[in-house]
Amino acid sequence: MEKFAIILSGSGVYDGSEIHETTMTMLAIKRQGADYDIFAPDIDQHHVINHYTGEMTDDKRNVLVESARIARGDIKPLSRFEASVYDAIVMPGGFGAAKNLSSFAFHGTSCTVETDTENAIKSMHEQGKPIGALCISPVVVAAVLEKGKYTIGQDKESSEAIAGFGGEHVQTTHGEVIIDKENNIFTTPCYMLDANILHIAKGAENIIKAISDQLGNN
Repeated sequence: MEKFAIILSGSGVYDGSEIHETTMTMLAIKRQGADYDIFAPDIDQHHVINHYTGEMTDDKRNVLVESARIARGDIKPLSRFEASVYDAIVMPGGFGAAKNLSSFAFHGTSCTVETDTENAIKSMHEQGKPIGALCISPVVVAAVLEKGKYTIGQDKESSEAIAGFGGEHVQTTHGEVIIDKENNIFTTPCYMLDANILHIAKGAENIIKAISDQLGNN
């Protein structure tokens, strides 16, 4: 059975992982007959946002603890990730990818990537294993690898950032997956476009199927 690792960045689009993208990714993996483990870095969130009002709060929250909400408690610190155990790794989007897994939201192409996230991406790449990224999370992969072909849909600023990292951006629409065969990178835009949950389900299903097809060909 194929085994995926999913990296989360909190719980909620504005300060963590996008919940629709995360849930649909989990469902798509299971529908492919595969399994997954969920990981998140054990760090403080950069921001905590009231998702009802959109306002920033003074709360302090932990990325691992908040991600555990989506994982129903079945989650591991990303520091315990071992690439040899997994066939592929996937990162849903949400602002947590740009605020917690990296500092892209604040520093653009001068950003840093959280240490355990960077190590996970690098170790999978070194072993030639698929790396999947949805929504805004391709910028995290591009920041680490400094090469590769990606999509975040049609957003000009983010696509220019990918080029600034040394990657190549390809414009896409709903459900499309860009496959970089040389670097084994799979990306799809999801909520980087004006999307609804049906679009998200299609994008998650297509990217996981593309990764599974690649694993089946190895």
